[in-house]
Amino acid sequence: MERKVAIIGAGISGLLACKYALLKGHRPTVFEAQSGLGGVWTKTVEITKLQIPKPLYQFSDFPWPDSVTEVFPDQNQVLEYIESYARQFDLLHHIKFNTKVVSIDYEGASSEVQQAWALWGGTGEPFDSKGGKWYITIQDTKSLSTEVCQFDFVIICLGRFSGIPNIPEFPQGQGPEVFQGKVIHSMDYAAMDYATAKELIKGKRVAVVGLQKSALDIAMECSTANGMDLPCTVIYRTEHWNIPDFQPWGVPLAYLYLNRFSELSIHKPGEGPLLSLLATLLSPVRWAFSKFVESHVKHKLKLAKFGMVPKHSFLQELSSCLTSTVPDDFYNRVEKGSIRLKKAPSFSFCKEGILIDGKTETIKADLVILATGFNGVKKLRDIFASPSFQDLIAGSPDKTVPLYRECIHPRIPHLAVIGFSESFANLYTSQMRCRWLAELLDGTFKLPSIQEMEKDIAEWDEYMKQYSDKNYRRSCIGALHIWYNDQLCKDMGWNPKRKKGFIAELFEPYNPMDYACP
Repeated sequence: MERKVAIIGAGISGLLACKYALLKGHRPTVFEAQSGLGGVWTKTVEITKLQIPKPLYQFSDFPWPDSVTEVFPDQNQVLEYIESYARQFDLLHHIKFNTKVVSIDYEGASSEVQQAWALWGGTGEPFDSKGGKWYITIQDTKSLSTEVCQFDFVIICLGRFSGIPNIPEFPQGQGPEVFQGKVIHSMDYAAMDYATAKELIKGKRVAVVGLQKSALDIAMECSTANGMDLPCTVIYRTEHWNIPDFQPWGVPLAYLYLNRFSELSIHKPGEGPLLSLLATLLSPVRWAFSKFVESHVKHKLKLAKFGMVPKHSFLQELSSCLTSTVPDDFYNRVEKGSIRLKKAPSFSFCKEGILIDGKTETIKADLVILATGFNGVKKLRDIFASPSFQDLIAGSPDKTVPLYRECIHPRIPHLAVIGFSESFANLYTSQMRCRWLAELLDGTFKLPSIQEMEKDIAEWDEYMKQYSDKNYRRSCIGALHIWYNDQLCKDMGWNPKRKKGFIAELFEPYNPMDYACP
């Protein structure tokens, strides 16, 4: 039976959700607030490139074209690849561009009845046979007119790295209001065309707050624009294992962290006694792999020379989904002086620039760019009209966003979230999740009870906390790609073992092409 499925967002996850919903005979409509598809790839800093090698960032049913020879394609190449995928599978006419979803509201069983449910949606079924529907309020971003549409199922594909910037809070009189220069977020910088962005930073003393990918890329552009005459200051709180390449000491990183052997050394959610024992016995291997990568990064980037050696392990970085690549020549520019690094556990603004707490020196600036990330939880929470659903989806501040299989909230019926939980390779993971969701919608399998799902969510939360430690971030499957995909495969009735032979199954890295067929 054809069902109406609403998909919010036309990024990677939204396109995949649309494709697989169509394959199962449903009628999807994708709502996209922007004028084009691609999500975070529609607007980036000019020098931004793919963060992982392209073999790990590709659709299993649509490989990269031979014309793209770079291992790390740039923004234009990635966007063209995504657009080609949408054209290949005829997805464009299912997308309503310039259409913002203002809110979603469920009308069905009362809240009292919902609280008594033992199964998701009361029956465990993805569609409500008793008439429950989602009502979606949409707004045309050009005319500002609004309307309400009705759907049987909703898939939220908003992502967590856009929309609502994470802005640090400051005491009264110590925030951007006292600064005589200009303060913007990296989101605003990336939204500019390249010429406008260059004009903004040219001839200015720029301070960039942050040490993740956006901060590093913006600092590089400032360094190129102004050189050593006006060095760019990078203000950071914590050192990170930002890696120079994916070949530590010549060994592909995938052989260290993307095969079954590597995952045997990790304690896993829901593991049995044997796997728990193996993970304990292999803890020296886990430690050695991490130190092996760290030694390469420290050597190649000369981190000790700049006081940039992190206090946490590389495994903790990977398990927190914080790993990013360093732009070529970044630390050479630090050494030459066109980029300056300043550690600041906390800071405040003054008239002339930035004051680092505990320091008397003022970092003078004309422009401060806050590369401080996004408030993905608020973005996800605010899409719901119901306060109770808002609280449910946000969960507890000291836990992960509570999604079973990182997709389904046990107590929010007939709705899924795709692409919020991170992984080492997000496209790869989103495709697996969308295939899993399509099989759920098709009735291939049923979800366990709400109590069982909540127990599973709690076990994944404990895993994330154990291996992320102080860098614990919400919703990241980290170093357990294969274990996570195994669960999805078993639910769908697929064989989770995708390699040929015992040795290959144990030691060969897994990649998207391993899941091309059921």
